[in-house]
Amino acid sequence: MTKICIQGIKYDKKSSYQKGPRLAPPLIREALHSGSLNLFSENGISIESSTIVDKGDFEIEDYFSIEEITKKHLNSNAKIFTLGGDHSITYPIIKAHHKKFPKLDILHIDAHADLYNNYEGDIYSHACPFARIMENGFATRLVQVGIRTLNPHQAEQAEKYKVEIHQMKDLDFSTIPKFKNPLYISLDMDAFDPAFAPGVSHHEPGGLTSRQVIDLIHSIDAEIIGADIVEYNPNRDFQNMTAFLAAKMMKEILGKML
Repeated sequence: MTKICIQGIKYDKKSSYQKGPRLAPPLIREALHSGSLNLFSENGISIESSTIVDKGDFEIEDYFSIEEITKKHLNSNAKIFTLGGDHSITYPIIKAHHKKFPKLDILHIDAHADLYNNYEGDIYSHACPFARIMENGFATRLVQVGIRTLNPHQAEQAEKYKVEIHQMKDLDFSTIPKFKNPLYISLDMDAFDPAFAPGVSHHEPGGLTSRQVIDLIHSIDAEIIGADIVEYNPNRDFQNMTAFLAAKMMKEILGKML
């Protein structure tokens, strides 16, 4: 059986507005193993499995080392599950996947499209990863769910790269397509309404419920070859609510990957 590697990427230097997501990986793990919840996902699969190997957390100084760390774990014939970190980490992670998965679909769940050509002068900002991924041809298909901050520049970028955006204002889950290629899931915790996930840097009201995201993940009928959970900012959390939600999402995604 293919194993799954968990890697924690402690990096938030590409964050705008507020830092803090680099603190998240150990706190998500702590919530997961706190004894408050069991380790069975809702599909009845336990993530307490010998096929899941936790490689621990990596303190990142050089942004481009994220690609090398991911490649090393991919070379052990594993699927990679990443705890971030800000959303900038998704670009080097996907870049590492490209050789192994030249045809890759991405399901991106987020309040923001993260399609800026550059943000505050940085082309690798956490507001830009999907522009870098699509311009380099690292994904065959990019489907975004939960977007509620689309501006004219990002709408142009979405059209340019043929991004399929399902905005919150007219969200209909029945129109979200079936994926045919290997699938990567990127979950930004600010996709959730702040009522469910207060521990994020960018509060965007009018977001997804935890149930909606769980149901979306359960509805996937494709091989999930990798995933990340990003943008949990412990500095903003309330009674660890967001840590426990991230742990729940980790459990459900790993359950689907298994």
